[in-house]
Amino acid sequence: MGRMFAKGYDFFMRPLEKKRFKEIREELLVKANGCVLEIGSGTGINFPLYKSVKKVVATEPSTYMIERSQEKLKQSPVKIELVQAGAEKLPFPDNSFDTVVATLVLCTIPNPNQAMIEMLRVCKPGGKLLFFEHVKMDNQFLACLQEVLTPAWKKICDGCCLNRDTLTLIKGNDLLINEIKSYYNGLFLSLETIKS
Repeated sequence: MGRMFAKGYDFFMRPLEKKRFKEIREELLVKANGCVLEIGSGTGINFPLYKSVKKVVATEPSTYMIERSQEKLKQSPVKIELVQAGAEKLPFPDNSFDTVVATLVLCTIPNPNQAMIEMLRVCKPGGKLLFFEHVKMDNQFLACLQEVLTPAWKKICDGCCLNRDTLTLIKGNDLLINEIKSYYNGLFLSLETIKS
């Protein structure tokens, strides 16, 4: 991730975060328990929202995002350990975490299939995987628009793929979907899933 993208991320996301995203994140993260792994923690937007968990290990591949997350790290009511790592090769043993969290990150991971394999590997059997992601829309016109916009959007937003079919990715793995909530006409979904 580039320095400029990391620097501007919170500023450009602030209107969405204030309007609805913070509430969505809070509703999702209250379901986290035990030892938590957060994938692609970015600027640390989730850090102040963790409550009743034992510990959070947050991975982030970008040095610039890690730098930007330091202030939110201080605001967290729980212990958070930051680890510089990509989602496709997590430096943790199998079955290490009770909960794995991914929020607005699967769209930018270069190999999301490998990332899902890794998230499942490090999650304990019966553990939770919590997602808040934008997805490819069901509406044919809007899905087509996502396809058209994605090449330019990827350049502007540091690799973000508007057209990524994240719901199919999640459903295609060994996960029991406990709850799905849809927002903004199906552009965003939050999911509570359980590793079987």
